[in-house]
Amino acid sequence: MLYAMICQDKPGALQLRLDTRPVHVDYLNGLNAAGTLKFAGPFLDGEGKPNGSLVVVEAETIEAAKAIADADPYAKAGLFASVEVRAWNWVFNKPEA
Repeated sequence: MLYAMICQDKPGALQLRLDTRPVHVDYLNGLNAAGTLKFAGPFLDGEGKPNGSLVVVEAETIEAAKAIADADPYAKAGLFASVEVRAWNWVFNKPEA
């Protein structure tokens, strides 16, 4: 099943995001290589600066998806004010498997 992780950065945490980004990208690349990551990218504020993340992964259970979210270097660094993990159904424009 697919799970969407909707992450909101803490206010004023842009530098923490920038400092942590290389290890976060490495983490996502590892998930991608394992076939777990479906897509990901930052939310942007009115000035075009990142202020959150959307990450969609495939996992067996919501608990497994939450463990993936908890292991993200951004989460470990304390970047996020909130992380919501929700089951998600990809209906339109889904790539062929």
